[in-house]
Amino acid sequence: QVQLVESGGGLVQPGGSLRLSCAASGFTFRAYYMSWVRQAPGKGLEWVSDISNGGGSTDYADSVKGRFTISRDNAKNTLYLQMNSLKPEDTALYYCARGDSSEYDYWGQGTQVTVSS
Repeated sequence: QVQLVESGGGLVQPGGSLRLSCAASGFTFRAYYMSWVRQAPGKGLEWVSDISNGGGSTDYADSVKGRFTISRDNAKNTLYLQMNSLKPEDTALYYCARGDSSEYDYWGQGTQVTVSS
């Protein structure tokens, strides 16, 4: 069965950095676009970024462009999100999801990111 397990979240001060990871199993990872999505307290799901199956194409929400970098290691079946210059409004539960910005069918349990001084 498809499993996506996120890690790397935590509490960080504004302007700080975090690197999220997502370990994928139960499907052919290299065959799928992958995304990061997030849900802030009291809000709906927000797509953050996606990456093509080979890693050669990436896309970002305007709110994170220039600060976040998505990447993947197909040999390790792992997806990453490097987050720099974090802002309080980045506080959310971050999920990795199988699929691109238009459609994703599986996501993990999420990892909490809190940006606060």
